[in-house]
Amino acid sequence: MLILSAIQVEDMMNESDLSVNTLTESFTSIVEHMQSINDHLLALDSSEIRNEAIACCAETTDKIQASIIAFQFYDRMQQCLQHVTLNLKGLSELVENQNRLYNPEEWRQFQSQIRSRYTMESEKLMFDAIVQGKSVDEALAIKNAHQEEDESDNIELF
Repeated sequence: MLILSAIQVEDMMNESDLSVNTLTESFTSIVEHMQSINDHLLALDSSEIRNEAIACCAETTDKIQASIIAFQFYDRMQQCLQHVTLNLKGLSELVENQNRLYNPEEWRQFQSQIRSRYTMESEKLMFDAIVQGKSVDEALAIKNAHQEEDESDNIELF
């Protein structure tokens, strides 16, 4: 059942990639077209209409760039779901083997593997809180408090 859950999540991620790739290509093309329109407008003699059109191009380009930045959320979600699927698969492998299931060292190694996949400090803090026996709500509060302290933690370069 764990493997089935992992496969379902992985399948949905693959399907959603197609849509996001289409959107990304469309936004890239729109930005190129807006730049071309802007260049043509700049070549025209100055007029109120030309200046309004240039301002409209600039505003549209800003909105497109804001949309592209919003796609970072999707990338972050994709990374999280990949971690979840790897964790589910790893857990499935661990519990299906009786020798590993009851071996504390195997569990420590598995936890270490999970923690090593996290790239953000807030995620590591949340993981550590759960391992220390804190509730899910407490762990989320720790993560959120850290993110509020360090807003740069929300943006990753990829």
